[in-house]
Amino acid sequence: MKKKLVLAYSGGLDTSYCVKYFTNEENLEVHTILVNTGGFSAQQLKDVEEKAYKLGARTHKTADVTQEYYQKCIKYLVFGNVLKNNTYPLSVSSERTFQAIEIANYTKELNADFVAHGSTGAGNDQVRFDLIFNLLIPNVKIITPVRDKTLSRQSEIEYLKLKGFEADWTKSTYSINQGLWGTSIGGKETLTSDKTLPEHAYLNQISQTEPQNLEIEFKNGEIESINGENYSDKIKAIQKLNEIGSKYALGRGMHVGDTILGSKGRVGFEAPAAMLTIEAHRTLEKYVLTKWQMHWKEQLANWYGMLLHEAQYLDPVMQNIERFLEDTQKTVSGKVFIKLYPYHFVVEGIESKYDMLSSKFGTYGEENTLWTGDDVKGFTKILSNQIKLFNAVTKE
Repeated sequence: MKKKLVLAYSGGLDTSYCVKYFTNEENLEVHTILVNTGGFSAQQLKDVEEKAYKLGARTHKTADVTQEYYQKCIKYLVFGNVLKNNTYPLSVSSERTFQAIEIANYTKELNADFVAHGSTGAGNDQVRFDLIFNLLIPNVKIITPVRDKTLSRQSEIEYLKLKGFEADWTKSTYSINQGLWGTSIGGKETLTSDKTLPEHAYLNQISQTEPQNLEIEFKNGEIESINGENYSDKIKAIQKLNEIGSKYALGRGMHVGDTILGSKGRVGFEAPAAMLTIEAHRTLEKYVLTKWQMHWKEQLANWYGMLLHEAQYLDPVMQNIERFLEDTQKTVSGKVFIKLYPYHFVVEGIESKYDMLSSKFGTYGEENTLWTGDDVKGFTKILSNQIKLFNAVTKE
């Protein structure tokens, strides 16, 4: 009997090469699995399945973990306003752990001998997949031909043609990973420091130019409604914001950061819903949270994003931070008013019963009802004591 191999399959060039390679060169029984985190339409999922069987897969499975991905990850990225290097909403890096967990569970279910993924040896994804596999299925051997053979995309295309599989790989000029929380785009421009992605590299181009008002209402930190329409299903709310924002080409950017392995990495991204949600949520929090809530939440959220990026999701400290972030959201409820323009948006203001800028306490810079001028004089004297003491003993 042939030995079984479970392959993390997306339908792209790298994983398509893997199916052919394992069935032809290694004589393995290949079982492909696509773990959907919200980036595929029904038709795309059907096309990927057909391609897997044409390439020689014994079975193909589509697993949808979008709801789990939202509840266990995206929700906390919003609570923490997480942007890697103040730029990137962890659109794809946050997905990989949940995909890897599902693949590991499927490997155990099939009692497979091997597990494989199509990651290269240059990026972060190889670590994210390998780490989860090592933790959850430590006795299953990991095989990664694209990484181990240091294959170029052109050599993969030529191999597939040689084996009789013809496909249109013109889009493979750019490596595109699409999910609910955004799309990452890699290409020749991201390999250097001086150029940005061309317009055609993005999935969505501008289709609307007239400014538009957008209202997002939050309840306890989660989206409650968009333009007055309630969304009990938060996945549909994110999809709606992606639909609205993509018409204005919102949420585009270029991220430069440090890979897990220590090198610098650069990637383009397109994440309209993520950027709209995070900026709206962040603005609302400025009005409804205290100074020290904001301060410590920012510190812990930064660590949360870093650890998630570094494949540390299963470390218990992540759940510790989640409990803190969740607790801060009790008063993060209200409406946020946004104006959309081509390529950018402006948060104009908020409305919330927890608004601490409320005029019943006074008017900033003009008058107040919470203290007197004498109170401020005494407070300022006490506040300056430590500085006075320091200056007194160091005046030399």
